[in-house]
Amino acid sequence: MEHYKSWTGLNKQLSKTLCNELTDRITYFLTRYHDVHNSYGRAAIRLDGKELVCFSWVEMYHQEFDISALHKEERESSYEEMIARMKPKWDADCTYCEMDFLDAALQFRNIPVQTALESENYIIKILAIMDRRIGKRTLLRIADAKEYEKYPAWVRQFYELRLLKQ
Repeated sequence: MEHYKSWTGLNKQLSKTLCNELTDRITYFLTRYHDVHNSYGRAAIRLDGKELVCFSWVEMYHQEFDISALHKEERESSYEEMIARMKPKWDADCTYCEMDFLDAALQFRNIPVQTALESENYIIKILAIMDRRIGKRTLLRIADAKEYEKYPAWVRQFYELRLLKQ
């Protein structure tokens, strides 16, 4: 994972990319529990103070459990292959921890917004759809294509939030 100086700085960078309609409504949250083994934490994206999605260290254990169960079935598969097999389940259930959010946020700040919209990573897609660099024509194209309707509810809510604001 790419290094970053502070959550405060990264949070400011993410907040600056928000479209005008969501600037004062969307907030990002990240905390680390330093007294807990491995400094676990949680992250969230909030709308008007209400959490829309949460990425918790508990989900890391769910990921490990899924990989462990899959490993018992298929010993010859590589770790990367097992992750690829579990990704649809994790995407559907939002089985992502704060480190997954942090990694996506760090990737997002280094890629063009159009590339982010086409990403396989739903967290990156969420950050992109709320980005101020997405213009009205792109929003209309997304709304007309209705591709977002196939996304899990936790992702779709961000598209609906942005598309209703255009």
